[in-house]
Amino acid sequence: MDNKKLTFSALLIALGTMTGHLIYIPIGVAKAFPVQHLINILSAVLLGPAYAVWNAFAISLFRNMLGTGSLLAFPGSMIGALMAGLLYKKFKSKNWALAGELIGTGLLGAVAAYPVAKFLMGSSAAVFFFVIPFALSSAGGAVISYLFLKAVEKADNLSFIDELN
Repeated sequence: MDNKKLTFSALLIALGTMTGHLIYIPIGVAKAFPVQHLINILSAVLLGPAYAVWNAFAISLFRNMLGTGSLLAFPGSMIGALMAGLLYKKFKSKNWALAGELIGTGLLGAVAAYPVAKFLMGSSAAVFFFVIPFALSSAGGAVISYLFLKAVEKADNLSFIDELN
């Protein structure tokens, strides 16, 4: 285990947990958390797919334990983080990480949220009901993460980023 990766991962988990209830957009029974998608992409690019999925799971778990999240956070965030991490690992491009988050959360995670909503939350929403809210949320997080990663590329004094990879 790499202590620098673990420490940065813990920082992202704390940030995601603490900002989850502050920055969100309610859309139907779902909540759009653009910060979660930002963290998914940062985790995927800077730490790798395993850390990205772990961070998404931990943030979803802590937010649910604190009563600031919903069960829909699990499939959406974890699938998006996995897709972002795998596509970044394969193509070494942040644009592919963004695409992975958009497809993983916006489409695959949204469809995977249907059984969670139906059987665990008692929702009668249609299968594709979550696609638009999840896609909007992940698009917002993708834009923010793109801008953040562009800024990091231009900054010379953030050498810790290179050390994480």
